[in-house]
Amino acid sequence: MNTPSLHLLHTQPDARLLAAWVARHHTRHERQPSDLGDALHGLLRAAFGKAAPQPFRYLDERQGLLAYTALDADAMRIQVALADPLAAQTLGLGANGQHDGYRLRPFPTQWPQGQVLGFEVRLRPTVRAAKGERDAFLHAVDQAQGAPLLREAVYVQWLRDHLAPPESDVREAWQGAVDLLDDVHLAGYQRQQVVRRTQAAGAEARRGRVIDGPDALLKGHLRVRDCAAFAQLLARGIGRHRSFGFGMLLLSRPG
Repeated sequence: MNTPSLHLLHTQPDARLLAAWVARHHTRHERQPSDLGDALHGLLRAAFGKAAPQPFRYLDERQGLLAYTALDADAMRIQVALADPLAAQTLGLGANGQHDGYRLRPFPTQWPQGQVLGFEVRLRPTVRAAKGERDAFLHAVDQAQGAPLLREAVYVQWLRDHLAPPESDVREAWQGAVDLLDDVHLAGYQRQQVVRRTQAAGAEARRGRVIDGPDALLKGHLRVRDCAAFAQLLARGIGRHRSFGFGMLLLSRPG
C-alpha cells in the first residue's frame, strides 16, 4: 500500500469577500439556506481546480481554514500562481495587511503502532435510507421501538462502526486504521441544512438540493492500529460531505 504524502494547509479567508462570494456565486432560492461549506467548496475548486485540498475544516473568522493536501510546497506555489485571483484573495492565499498568506507544512504519515493521539472531527453521522441520507440517531430511535437512546452514544458508535475493519475480506485502504478510546464524546451538535448541487446537464444549470441533517463535533483519543491505513484515513477524511467541510481529522498531543 502506497503511503500518500500529506501537507497541512492553513489559510485566513477574508470574511467580507467570503460573504460577497456567497451572494454572487451561490444565489439561493428564498427557502434555501446559505451554506458556508458549499461556498468554500466552490472557492477551493475555483482556486485549485481538481487539486482542491480536502478534507477541510473552517474553524471561524479568527482561526481560519485548515485542509489536508497532497500538494507539496512547489506544487502549491504553482497552484496559487494559477488560481482565480478573486478566489485566491477571498481564501487569503496571498499576503495582505492582516497576514502573510497561506501556510503549508509537511504532516506526518508515519506513526508508531499503538500511538495515542487526541482528536476532534466534525461529522454528519447519517445512514442511507429509502429516501436518501438520514440522521443516524433518528434512524436508531426508529429501530429501538421506544427504548431510550442517547444521541451521544449513537454518534460515537456510528464513528466506531465507520472506522472498524470490515468483517469481510474486502477492505478499503483506510479501514481498521485506529481504535477509539473510551473518552470519545459529543462536544457539539446542531441541526443544519446544507445545499448540494446536481451536475449540469447540457445547457441546464446546476440545481441546489437542500439536505437537513446532523452537524456533530466528536472529540476524544484514538490509538493508531495500522500506520499505513491511518495515513490513508487522514488524507481521505471520515464520512460523507468531506469536500464541504466535514470529516477532517484534527490531531493533538494526548492530554
